Amino acid sequence: MSEENQAAQENNQPLFNMEKIYVKDISLEIPHAPQIFLERENPQIEVQLNTQAAAIDEGVFEVTVMTTVTAKLGEKIMFLIEAKQAGIFQVRNIPAQEVEPILAVMCPNILFPYLREVVSDVSVRAGFAPVLLNPINFEVLYQQQKQQANAAATTH
Repeated sequence: MSEENQAAQENNQPLFNMEKIYVKDISLEIPHAPQIFLERENPQIEVQLNTQAAAIDEGVFEVTVMTTVTAKLGEKIMFLIEAKQAGIFQVRNIPAQEVEPILAVMCPNILFPYLREVVSDVSVRAGFAPVLLNPINFEVLYQQQKQQANAAATTH
C-alpha cells in the first residue's frame, strides 16, 4: 500500500484508486473462413454488453465490462468476438450507498475505452474492417437496471 493510500486510510478520507486494468478474456471465431473473406457485402453487427462487479478484498473490487460482437451475412456468421475488459479498483471510506454507483457507472466508464480498442484491434487483426463500439451511457444503464429490479421486487 502506498503512503498516500495509508494516509487516506488513517484519516478516513474517501479513496478511489485504479490498481490494474487488463484484458481478462478474449475470443475470436471465424467459422466460415477462408470462404467468408470472398464476400463483398457489409455484415449486420450485433453487440451485447454486460458489466459485473465483485469484491475481492476489503475495499477492493474487480469490475468487468463484457461484450459479444456478432457479424452476420444473412444467417451466416462472419465472425464472433467475445471480450472481457477488467480492472481492480480500491474504494474505501465511501458511504455504502455510493459504492454501487461507483462500481456500476464510474468503473465501467473507465474500462469501456479499453474494451473498444480491444474489439477494434481484434476485428482488424482477423482481416475485417474495424468494429467501433458506440459510446455507452452507463449511468442510464444503471438507472434502468435499478428500475427493473424495483419493478421485479414489487411484483413478487
